[in-house]
Amino acid sequence: MINQTTRDIIIFDGECNLCNGVVGWLLKFAPKNAFQFVAFQSAYGQLLLEKYGFSTMQLDTVILIDTTGVNTHSDGFIKIISKIPKWKIVAALLTFIPKLIRDSIYRTASKYRMKWFGQSKSCRIDFR
Repeated sequence: MINQTTRDIIIFDGECNLCNGVVGWLLKFAPKNAFQFVAFQSAYGQLLLEKYGFSTMQLDTVILIDTTGVNTHSDGFIKIISKIPKWKIVAALLTFIPKLIRDSIYRTASKYRMKWFGQSKSCRIDFR
């Protein structure tokens, strides 16, 4: 069963060092309890991926699930940082870049993230 939460859900790759770094940054700077972080490799992550029609074998985008729906790629990233008060302006400015360009950059970073930043055997984030 999928838990209902008032927090936005961020599904991320728990074995990706870049993804873990971003989650650690969000834990430090985002409003407390703004997000529920779910590694896609976890049982709950797999359940959410199935529910929303994503592959359960690999993840090539961050996924934000909020009250407006499911957001991925650059839209998901921008929406996530827009929820951090000090980053709202940056998020707003990023929306002026055409989505095609933003997503092209995002997809390139996603494709090479393990090569550039490395991979862990498991999620290194301590959520306590």
